[in-house]
Amino acid sequence: MPTKSPVAPGPRTHGGSRTESTAPGLEERTSGEVTVVDPAMVKRAVSAAALGNAMEWFDFGVYSYIAVTLGHVFFPSGNPTAQLLSTFGAFAAAFLVRPLGGMFFGPLGDRIGRQKVLAITMIMMAVGTFAIGLIPSYASIGVGAPILLLAARLVQGFSTGGEYGGASTFIAEYAPDKKRGFLGSWLEFGTLAGYVGGAGLVTLMTALLSTDALNSWGWRIPFLIAGPMGIIGLYLRLRLEETPAFARLEQEARTKEKERREAEKRIGIREMIFGQWRAMLLCVGLVLVFNVTDYMLLSYMPSYLTSELKYDATHGLLVVLAVMVLMMCVQPFMGRLTDRVGRRPVIAAGCAGFLLLSVPALLLIRQGSLFAIGLGMAALGLLLVCFTASMPSALPALFPTKVRYGSLSIGFNISVSLFGGTTPLVVTALIGATGNRMMPAYYMMAAAVIGGIAVLLMSESARKPLPGSPPAVET
Repeated sequence: MPTKSPVAPGPRTHGGSRTESTAPGLEERTSGEVTVVDPAMVKRAVSAAALGNAMEWFDFGVYSYIAVTLGHVFFPSGNPTAQLLSTFGAFAAAFLVRPLGGMFFGPLGDRIGRQKVLAITMIMMAVGTFAIGLIPSYASIGVGAPILLLAARLVQGFSTGGEYGGASTFIAEYAPDKKRGFLGSWLEFGTLAGYVGGAGLVTLMTALLSTDALNSWGWRIPFLIAGPMGIIGLYLRLRLEETPAFARLEQEARTKEKERREAEKRIGIREMIFGQWRAMLLCVGLVLVFNVTDYMLLSYMPSYLTSELKYDATHGLLVVLAVMVLMMCVQPFMGRLTDRVGRRPVIAAGCAGFLLLSVPALLLIRQGSLFAIGLGMAALGLLLVCFTASMPSALPALFPTKVRYGSLSIGFNISVSLFGGTTPLVVTALIGATGNRMMPAYYMMAAAVIGGIAVLLMSESARKPLPGSPPAVET
């Protein structure tokens, strides 16, 4: 039975002789074919990864909830719908470069390590968000304002391309097999916390500031907060050690340098995509249903309530904020449930729920009363938790260690770019073209069908080692 070493943190071989430490201070060992991880190190890894995700989605939440104001600030006056479409167009543009970021940062993370790349993406995200708060308005510099906004969004999108794949990989490779679902769920807890922070700040500003004050200077405050948040997140990530799975690969590479060099030559973008084609397709399908429903509820619905249903902006934000707090309360428990019953049943339940309940939920929302809107939004939020709690542990398990960061980043960001980030823009355009305000429900139902097919084809990964890694335990 493996036991912790009180002196040195390096791994042990099967015979008990100590080998070279895989990373300074990394309290992780192997005993035979089993990896023993340090719970304190796991908590630090989860916290740092979740904080980066929170910062990313703080920006996305702010951008979505203040979209109407940004339309007035950065685009010519005229048709409010055209301004909103332009704002969501800039929002969607960042997602077009996310696959490029995934193709750059993903293979880099498989080559130089997860921790180093996550520190780089944190810096770029903070700089891009902070820059938006400094851009002059359209009234001041004309067409230069939307151009600068687009440039800042592209920086954010490129860096985000390496964020989710790296963060979920980082947590998955640190977590014990029996707790991977629970620990992975905290990554999306960070997402919700970022949304709550962004939504809460926008709601507070909307309530306290006049429209003129919000349009002239108030909208800048949430984006300028990204500076100190980025510094804190970078500090936490620089204090982390490399994951046990990647550290083991490095150690093996040091003893087999020739094999490592040959392997590096073989593992390129082509191998990460076509060498893992089945897992890549499953990843795209799972991420599609996850992100279409995510962006529909958390990014698009505040604008839908205001622009399509003429609902009071402040009350609409408060409803969505309450739904996100509800999701945060449920998130860890749902993550633990995925460790007990498996990822597949939980994801399948979410797909079935969106297929059957999207129309009734949206009809409730369209009733217009506070109770009906809250009930419809809460139903969609609880269904979304089925995905937010299971995906951070299910997606990394699709790929082996040597290509996990790269393949996951590429597949995740291709799907997000094509289907997730474009959701607000596409649904707004569909409503404008058809006049049918039930389009959000139909869009979520279509995504649920695709996600359901992916669930049927995927293998269960709960309580099992990651592909390419030995079993991981705490004791």
